Amino acid sequence: MKLNELPSSPENRKDPKRVGRGMATGTGKTSARGQKGQKSRSGGFHKVGFEGGQMPLQRRIPKRGFNNKFRKVYSLINVEDLEIFDDGSDVNLEQLQSRGLVRKDIGSGIKLLGNGNLTKKLNISVDKVSKSAKEKVENTGGTVTLSA
Repeated sequence: MKLNELPSSPENRKDPKRVGRGMATGTGKTSARGQKGQKSRSGGFHKVGFEGGQMPLQRRIPKRGFNNKFRKVYSLINVEDLEIFDDGSDVNLEQLQSRGLVRKDIGSGIKLLGNGNLTKKLNISVDKVSKSAKEKVENTGGTVTLSA
């Protein structure tokens, strides 16, 4: 059963109280809005965050930080993750996606990091690589090529 398939409870099936239908109903005259003031008028509500004309909190607090629109975000892969490939195989974006190591949306590219150990000779094609990762791959006899 899903949330949209739940039956409504009996208290939710009641009709809303009809206001402004005479004094005998209990909600006549001012229609349960009180006497005077902003909340008694039609359209007498302000947007969320309005503080009666006082400078709202979200405008009093200083802005912080900086968002760089040219920032590059790489999908990160560690050397130890590449142990699932066969010895001597070529590793590129398609193979990484098919094995579930990277998502379809890779951002600015793939970066190979040097966490863990590698025991297989692999030919790896990535967008960026750390020094330690490059050393580990080349120590096993593999190669790392940077795709532009």
